Amino acid sequence: MRKTFFKIAFVFVFLGLMHMGISSALAKDTNTAPQKVFNAKTRKLDNGLQIVVVENHRAPVITHMIWYRVGAADEVAGQSGIAHFLEHLLFKGQKHEQLGTLGPGEFSKIIRSLGGEDNAFTSQDYTAYFQSIASQHLETVMTMEAGRMRGLDVPSEDVASENKVIQEERRQRTENNPGALLDEQMREMLYANHPYGIPVIGWLHEIQALTRDQIFAFYNQYYAPNNAILIVSGDIKAEKVYEIAERTYGILKPETIPPRQYTSSPPFKASPSITMKDETVRQPEFKKIFRVPSFRQNKEKSLALQVLEEIMGGGPSSRLYKSLVIEQKLATSASFSYRANNWSDSTLYITATPAADQSLLKVQAAIDAELRKLVKDGITDEELSDAIKRMQAAAIYARDSLSGPAMVIGYNLITGSTLDDIEYWPRDIGAVTKEQILSVAKTYLDPDNPYEFPPVTGYLVPEAGEEQ
Repeated sequence: MRKTFFKIAFVFVFLGLMHMGISSALAKDTNTAPQKVFNAKTRKLDNGLQIVVVENHRAPVITHMIWYRVGAADEVAGQSGIAHFLEHLLFKGQKHEQLGTLGPGEFSKIIRSLGGEDNAFTSQDYTAYFQSIASQHLETVMTMEAGRMRGLDVPSEDVASENKVIQEERRQRTENNPGALLDEQMREMLYANHPYGIPVIGWLHEIQALTRDQIFAFYNQYYAPNNAILIVSGDIKAEKVYEIAERTYGILKPETIPPRQYTSSPPFKASPSITMKDETVRQPEFKKIFRVPSFRQNKEKSLALQVLEEIMGGGPSSRLYKSLVIEQKLATSASFSYRANNWSDSTLYITATPAADQSLLKVQAAIDAELRKLVKDGITDEELSDAIKRMQAAAIYARDSLSGPAMVIGYNLITGSTLDDIEYWPRDIGAVTKEQILSVAKTYLDPDNPYEFPPVTGYLVPEAGEEQ
């Protein structure tokens, strides 16, 4: 997992992806047809590669992204971490008869020498690679990226050395981070018998056991043009992108991709909780994770959850922050976040940091009280109207960004949305009703009547601390 870009991508999902929209006037003008957010153009090559282009001629730069429909959830049982490991190896060398040969690290060196930047990230459902660079170098980028789609060439000794790098990454980010360990174990409980319960980076003992043959088998099976989406955003004409794609990606042959079949969790009656104690913890934290529908699974419910996220967790004026931090002064922070873009079930997080003189259980009780109020009384007309206006207005920034469209479109398409779902999101979010929001709140967030997959509660405390 490439560190800098992962952080940027993560923030963008929650601050941009879920709030992308255009001005309320554009979205609600009933006298004209709904306007598209990005006006993206798309085409599919004969080998199955989908191409999406968003033209933006404000500056002579482009963002090129290739998204693969494969991630950690597609790994063979017992081989966790392969998808993330493979992401690392794609920077370690490639050899293709028609598209050229690059040695370890040479891909990124060429990008930097041309004044650009590149990176990659892995999730449960996808793996993505990107380059931001002057538009005149697009063909160079596409040639190299197409070359490593089917030409990965990494010696065994480099695979072994990179394995040690990934082990150290896991130790630094997870093993030595009690908050990350807590989150990892909470997700394992929430997604029992489901691949989302396995961390993207993998379990340490399984990472250590991964072999070159296993990794390359995974690569050969999934890294193919008919299992990918190419998105180019910036100062380039769509026809030019299609032309270059034909002579780079277009020469690659499609592969037989196995159907995606995730294992399912059985329903549970217990409401689990977990406490993480560690001497390095300086500030206790309360977490609660709910399992809710993704956009692909249920568009109507997902849109309602997105609006509810804005009402409950959209900044200092949101219900949760206002109640816990400003009015009751029980916490120094409070958040409510929902991620719509998963292939399978999605997650909704509620977190809070108690004030110095308050306990985690008091904070938990206050959060449950807010949820009971929501389930009983719903939301007001004013809350709904204000939230929708804020969300629609926020997409102006996504539309005007040079790299943002590639991110937004990629995250959505790769997890099952259509291009129309993305382009007409402002219209759809504007149609969400109070009744729909009340329905999802009652189904998934009622503290007294848990869903068939009950939420998992987590307490992060110092070594000598208690939840109380």
